[in-house]
Amino acid sequence: MSPDANSAFARCLVDEWSRAGLTDAVASPGSRSTPLALALADHPGFRVHVHLDERSAGFFGLGLAKASGRPAVVVCTSGTAAANFHPAVLEAFHSRQPMIVCTADRPPELRDVGADQSVDQSHLYGRAVRWYFEPDPPGDGHEMNSTWRWMAARAVVEAQGPPGGPVHLNLPFRDPLVPTRTPEKPDEVPSFGLGSREGGVPWVGVKRPRRIADAASVEALSTRVASTARGVVVAGWGAEVGSDPICRTAGAARWPILADPISSLRVGEMAVSTYDVLSRIDQVREELMPDLVLRVGAPLTSKHAMSWLGKAPMVMIDPDRSWSDPQRAAAQVLEVEPASLLEAVADRVDRERDDSWLSRWMQAESTARSAIDTLLDSWSEPFEGRIARDVMSGIPDASALVVASSMPVRDLETFARPRAGITVMANRGVNGIDGFVSTVLGIATGRARTHTVALVGDLCLLHDVNGLLASSTRGIDAVFVLLDNNGGGIFSFLPQAALPAHFEHLFGTPQGVDFHRLAALYGVGIKDVPHSEDLVPAIDEAIAAGGVQIVRAITERHENLERHRDVIRAAKEAFVR
Repeated sequence: MSPDANSAFARCLVDEWSRAGLTDAVASPGSRSTPLALALADHPGFRVHVHLDERSAGFFGLGLAKASGRPAVVVCTSGTAAANFHPAVLEAFHSRQPMIVCTADRPPELRDVGADQSVDQSHLYGRAVRWYFEPDPPGDGHEMNSTWRWMAARAVVEAQGPPGGPVHLNLPFRDPLVPTRTPEKPDEVPSFGLGSREGGVPWVGVKRPRRIADAASVEALSTRVASTARGVVVAGWGAEVGSDPICRTAGAARWPILADPISSLRVGEMAVSTYDVLSRIDQVREELMPDLVLRVGAPLTSKHAMSWLGKAPMVMIDPDRSWSDPQRAAAQVLEVEPASLLEAVADRVDRERDDSWLSRWMQAESTARSAIDTLLDSWSEPFEGRIARDVMSGIPDASALVVASSMPVRDLETFARPRAGITVMANRGVNGIDGFVSTVLGIATGRARTHTVALVGDLCLLHDVNGLLASSTRGIDAVFVLLDNNGGGIFSFLPQAALPAHFEHLFGTPQGVDFHRLAALYGVGIKDVPHSEDLVPAIDEAIAAGGVQIVRAITERHENLERHRDVIRAAKEAFVR
């Protein structure tokens, strides 16, 4: 092997990624990944974020991608370190977020012979990657453009998609892992520009054509929308469309918009925020059953709502062919860019349509909204549904609201009012609680000029508490609104709650953690909120304080369940008066 072949290889990769517009890398300390870690640290165009825990590192990289739309380079050494990336890889794959995962590996001669930290890393993540590649260990340098730069350039292209997702590069390195030096040239290291294209361009340039609907598809959908008086527009996460095309289409059709908050499309005067509650009321289900559902993005979080809407014919706009249709309700799938299609449909549908269908929906929204808000506002002790509503309503414009899986995302869907001016995010690809803290901190790092607020339960925060390690010294500003009910609140809503003999031990799982001591351990601020009306002022104070802060509201799981039932009961009563 030529002197510094490892360094030359790593610096070629890093330079190629920089040419493609990448700016961030997340590295966990380890020996076998030394050449790549050093190359990233030396390159002036990269920020390197170091995390001891590879699982947290992976989700931090996921958060960076959510904030920027660009893949972060995530680096680890060989062995179990690579396995700890797996949860983040799965989430990135299923949520279509770009990521370049680089696992250092032993060279072929050290595999299957009992070498330290040696496991089978070939296709370690199975089918959950957009592309997998393993080059030969760096050699004499003849590969630097035919393989090295091609590999780096293709990794970016594959990660960005469409659809976006993780790429896995398994990189074998032989010793020596640190740069070699000669007495004649003790400071010489390979240039970043070795074998590169002139003019700073990437090795491979890819032009992605827009997937515009053809005239016949536009005409067919426009005719169908125009001929359907009783329709709804549904928007879930990953809709990849701004609010204007959604609102224009709904306005032209005179249809309501049923948007999950995590789509960031619950906006405008036609948004129905109470569809989860309405879908539980027999009278409303019968009266407002649509004849057509036009859906963008994933299904709504509410199973009640999707079960109801799944009985109507559905046209799904799915440019990535994700087959995100667990109810198998879609009668037609359009693999086109949603914004241009919706704009074209809006231009072709008569705006002088009858308002009676939309008016009935909006009256139902007003009735349910009034019943819900009146009851929530009467409770001064913290209730998780009110907290979700007030967080979304009360955080500053241009903020990112990151909501955890389990109950927080469901409470936001059920209780949040329409709200423009913020971006709502969640890890809904696999719907797990893994890595949530690190995802939030990655988002906050990628959106450094705006506020980041997270809504999270106690078990979810504890599950990734390592993500807080050194967060107080990273210059990150983020506020975690912590719903502390000392356990897994969602299980109180599930059939497992009918098994009292083992419920608390196996499902409720109370941890009894002193969060004030925990916050002190990690160097983050914390403040308790004893009354619901204190929540938004406490969030404002935490934002003003800067750094990582926790605003904690203590709730009780059984009481939380009963209050959810009270809300549904109050809404039902409002429709029979």
